[in-house]
Amino acid sequence: MSTAILTGAPVAGSSLEGDLRSLGFAVRTATDAAGVTAELAAVPAHERVALVDPRFVGHVHALRLALTDPRFPAATVRGALSVQAEARTALARAVTAAAATARAAGSEGGTPTAAPAQPLGSAESLEREAAPIAVPATVPERAAEAQPPAGSAPGPGADDSGGDAGAPGAAVASGAADRVDAAVHAPDAAHASGEYAESRSRTRPSGAATAASTTAGAVGWATRADAAGTAAPDRAAAAAGVHADAVASHRPATRAGETVAAGNSAGGLAAPSRAVAPSEVAAMRGAADGHSRVDDLAAALDAEGVPVHRPELGVLVAAVPADAAARAAAGDAVDAVDDERVRLRSAVKSRDGFFTTFCISPYSRYIARWCARRGLTPNQVTTASLLTALIAAACAATGTRPGFVSAGVLLIASFVLDCTDGQLARYSLQYSTLGAWLDATFDRAKEYAYYAGLALGAARADGDDVWALALGAMVLQTCRHVVDFAFNEANHDATGNTSPTAALSGRLDSVGWTVWVRRMIVLPIGERWAMIAVLTALTTPRITFYALLIGCALAACYTTAGRVLRSLTRRAERTDRAARALAELTDSGPLAELVAKAAPRGTSSYLAPLSAALGTAAVLAGTAAAGFGSWVPVGCAVLYAVLAGVAVAAPLQGPLDWLVPPLFRAAEYGTILILAACSEVNGALPAAFGLVAAVAYHHYDTVYRIRGGTGAPPHRLVRAIGGHEGRTVAVTAAAALLHHQNQGFTIALTALAAVLALAVLIESIRFWVSSGAPAVHDESGEPA
Repeated sequence: MSTAILTGAPVAGSSLEGDLRSLGFAVRTATDAAGVTAELAAVPAHERVALVDPRFVGHVHALRLALTDPRFPAATVRGALSVQAEARTALARAVTAAAATARAAGSEGGTPTAAPAQPLGSAESLEREAAPIAVPATVPERAAEAQPPAGSAPGPGADDSGGDAGAPGAAVASGAADRVDAAVHAPDAAHASGEYAESRSRTRPSGAATAASTTAGAVGWATRADAAGTAAPDRAAAAAGVHADAVASHRPATRAGETVAAGNSAGGLAAPSRAVAPSEVAAMRGAADGHSRVDDLAAALDAEGVPVHRPELGVLVAAVPADAAARAAAGDAVDAVDDERVRLRSAVKSRDGFFTTFCISPYSRYIARWCARRGLTPNQVTTASLLTALIAAACAATGTRPGFVSAGVLLIASFVLDCTDGQLARYSLQYSTLGAWLDATFDRAKEYAYYAGLALGAARADGDDVWALALGAMVLQTCRHVVDFAFNEANHDATGNTSPTAALSGRLDSVGWTVWVRRMIVLPIGERWAMIAVLTALTTPRITFYALLIGCALAACYTTAGRVLRSLTRRAERTDRAARALAELTDSGPLAELVAKAAPRGTSSYLAPLSAALGTAAVLAGTAAAGFGSWVPVGCAVLYAVLAGVAVAAPLQGPLDWLVPPLFRAAEYGTILILAACSEVNGALPAAFGLVAAVAYHHYDTVYRIRGGTGAPPHRLVRAIGGHEGRTVAVTAAAALLHHQNQGFTIALTALAAVLALAVLIESIRFWVSSGAPAVHDESGEPA
C-alpha cells in the first residue's frame, strides 16, 4: 500500500484523510520537518509516498491525478506531491535540506514560517506563513454561459475542430487597493470544453479543494507583496518551479464587471469563466492562497533534475487556502464542478477519428466506468476485446450469411471494448507495462486474424480463393503504419521543424469540418473496422477486401504524399536520436551490415531513400517478371541486400530518409506475396500469410520499444532472424530450390514462419513483462 504523509495537523472538518484512504493510501501525520523525515524513512523504499499539505482543498480527482499515476517518477498539484521509488532519494534530500533551512532561518531571526518546530503546513500557522495577495479565480457558477473577454483570441492550444471550446484560463492576483491587478493566461485553453463547463456537483467531494486558479495559474505559492502592494508573479512562479512561460503573458488589468477566467497549473487546461460583478471583487480580494512547503519540495525536485509531472487539471480545483475566506471560496469552486463528469470526459482521447468520437466514445466511457466500479482492469477488457475479435473471425470462417452477419456485429463489439480498455486506463489511472504490450499488439492481431477468417469463409462459401487479397491488405496496412511511425520518429524532435505545408494544415484546422474530413480520409481504425463490419455482413469477402484495398491505398497515397511534401519544404535538422531510431526501424541483418561497413559514406541527402527505392523496385519487378521457380528473383534479392547496405551506410538524417524503413517493409512483404501468389502451390498463400504476420509482429514490437525509449530488440535477435534482406534472400532461394517438390515451398514457408514467431514472441514476452519495460500508451489519438 502507498503511504500519504500529512505535513501538519489536519484542518478541523476536513475530509482529506478519508479522500486519501479512498485512493489507496495509508495516512500518517507529521508535526514538523523532522517528523516528515522520520515518516519517510519508515516507508519501505520500493513504495510510493505522497506528501500532502493538511490545508489542501480540492477535487478528489485532482489528488488522484497527482498521487496515483504510475507513469511518472514524481507528480504534483498545488499542496500535494507524490514520488515513486526512483525519486525517493531525491525527495529525502530535499526534505532534509528544507529542515536544515528552517532551523537556520529560525536561529538567525528569519521569517517565522521557518521556525524549527513549526509544521510544514498547519492550520495554526496560516497567519504567519502568508502575506496574502494571490486571489482565487472566479467561481464558475454559470460556466455554461461563459464567454471569453471581448476581443480575446483563443488560447494557443485551441482546437476548433471538435466542438469543445473553453475560455482562456486566468488567475487573478490582488494588487492595488482599487482593482484586481493582473490575470495570468493559462495555455491549452481548448481542453476546457463545454461539457466541463456545464458540469455540476450535487454534493461536495470529500476533502474539497481550491479554486482552479490557485494552481500554477495563480503562480504557485502564496506570492509576497512588495512595498507597493503589487504581486510578484514571476518571482513566485520561479520559486514554485513553474515554467516561466506560464506567467510571461499577462493580460491587461481585469476590472469589476469584466470576465475573469479560472485557470490552473502552468501548461494546464483552462477553466470556463463568468462575469465578475462589482460586489464580488472585494470578497475576492479577501481570499488568499497560502504558502505550502510541499510545493517547495516539488521545486527542489525540479532543481535536482527529477522530472516532476504537473497534470492538467482543467476546471478541477487544487489549492492551499491561507485563511477561512479563501477556504470558503475554494469550497464554492469545488461545488461548482462535478469532478466525476470531468473524470469521464478526460477518459476519452482529445484527438480521435470521426467514427470513434461520435459513434463509440459517447457510451464507451460509461462502460469504462462500469468496469472500474466492478474492479475490472484494462488488461481484462483488452483480453475480452481480443477474444471477441477471434470469435468474430471464427464466425466469418463459417462461410454462411448468418456467420458473416454475426462476424460484423462482433467486430464492432470488439472495437467498442478496444476503446473501453484505454478509457478505463485513463479513468482509473491503471497503466502498466503488460497493458502497454497487450494494447500495442492486440489491435493488429485482431485485424489480421479477421482477414484470415474472411479468407477461410470465402473458400468455404463458394470456393473463392481470396488469400492473396487478405495478404495484400495486411501488407498494405503494415506498410502504412511503418510510414507513420518512421515519419514521426524522424521529425518529432527535429529543430526548425516548420514548412509551408504544415502552416497550411494549421490554417485548415481552424475550419472545423476540414479536420474531420482529413481524419476520415486516412481511414483510421474506427472507420476501417466499421467499413469491414458492414461489408462483411452485407456483401462477400472478395468485395470487402477490394473496398479495403482501395481505401487503404488512397489513404496511403494521401498521407505519404503530404509527408513527402512537408519533408521537402521544411528545413529541419534531424537529431542523432532520430537517426538511431530510423536505423533500428530498418531491421537490417548481417548482409546489409557487411555491405554498409564496406560501402563509402555518401554525401548526398537523398542517397539512402534512392538506394532503398532502387533495391525495392529491383526485387519486386524481378520477382514478378521471372515468376516462381526462377533464379532471377534470387539475384534480384542479392542486389536488394547490397543496395540496402548502401542505404544504411550513413546516419539516416536526410529529409526523406524516413522512407527507408517502409520501403524495406514493402520489398520483403511484397516479395513473399508475389512468390506465394505465383506458385500456385496448395497452401502457399496461407503459409505466406502466417510468415508475414510473424515478421510484422517483430516490426510492431520494435516500434513500440522505440516509442518507449528503450530501443530496438536485442541485436542478437535481429541477426538471428536474418534481417529483412536475409529473409528476402532465403524466401527467393526456397522458391527456386523447391519449386519441383509438391508442397515443398509451403512447408518451407510454414517452418520459417514458426521459427520466426517462436523467436520473436519469446523475446517480446520476456521484455514486456520485465520490470524495465516502458509503459507505452497511445494518447495522441493518431489513426491506427
